[in-house]
Amino acid sequence: TSSLEARLRQLDSLLTEQWEYGLKTNPEYASMLGDKRFNDQLRDFSQAAIDANLKKSRAFLSRFQAIDTTGFDVQQKLNKDLMVRQLQEELAAARFTPWQMPVLQNSGLHLDTPELVSMLSFVSVKDYEDYIARLNKLPVLFEQTMVQMRKGLKNKLMPPQFLLPKIARQCEDIVAMSMETSPFAKPVMQFPAEFSETDKQRLKTAVLAAIQSKVIPAYKNFANFVRSDYAPHGRQHVGLWSLPNGAARYQLQVKTQTTTNKTPEQIHQIGLREVARIEGEMLTVAKKLGFADLKSFNAAMEKNPDLHPKSRQEIL
Repeated sequence: TSSLEARLRQLDSLLTEQWEYGLKTNPEYASMLGDKRFNDQLRDFSQAAIDANLKKSRAFLSRFQAIDTTGFDVQQKLNKDLMVRQLQEELAAARFTPWQMPVLQNSGLHLDTPELVSMLSFVSVKDYEDYIARLNKLPVLFEQTMVQMRKGLKNKLMPPQFLLPKIARQCEDIVAMSMETSPFAKPVMQFPAEFSETDKQRLKTAVLAAIQSKVIPAYKNFANFVRSDYAPHGRQHVGLWSLPNGAARYQLQVKTQTTTNKTPEQIHQIGLREVARIEGEMLTVAKKLGFADLKSFNAAMEKNPDLHPKSRQEIL
């Protein structure tokens, strides 16, 4: 084995390389972290880019796995192990093509974008110019998203039907906002004091024009697509089991979220056992306080004003 020093350096530089790649391919995330190098970019959600990212993840995985951690301390070894696990999980999920179901009522491009605006910092003229470039690129990202959603529709990778009108409505609400209240126009409602009047005017005009000509039409188009073409085909059942390969999808979620290889049924049994154990302890307390069972104990607690907070401060 090469020297410990060299292997530690190898891990370190690989982690750096992988992190850099992550920022470059997720420019919005880089901006949220305050790294402004990719501030005029939006991620590429084309199939070619998705495939390239998976290929890159496979390459990173084999390079991380090849690092010999003999002699590493716990933290250093953990760095490698967690990175390997993260990449393995990403590649394991890829067989389920999660990118074909990219939008839900609580996540997705239509919500991420206004949220991103609130996280950006606007201190220089360049920050505003980058922002204008980003707004102008938004229709392409919406188009790429709809391409994937159409594939999902064909492959029965659909969110539950009852949630889908909410997505259309969220988009229509953004379209209906006046410029004064639109989250996209917020940065030009207040400029840094040292900006010249000329810059303020120019930037404000350009931002509002981008919202009018690019952002609002993209949202309108997306809302129509969701309402007319997508929502009618939403899945009828909420459970993951109702998706293609539902049981295997669920098993992967269990593995990812519990870090174990237990089956969903085993996890469920642990839950039932724990609830029974805790309720047993609660019953002991209830009996000590003179109640025959948990039902009467809970009812008495519900009615006891001393057990309910009386102010905002008490809740905190």
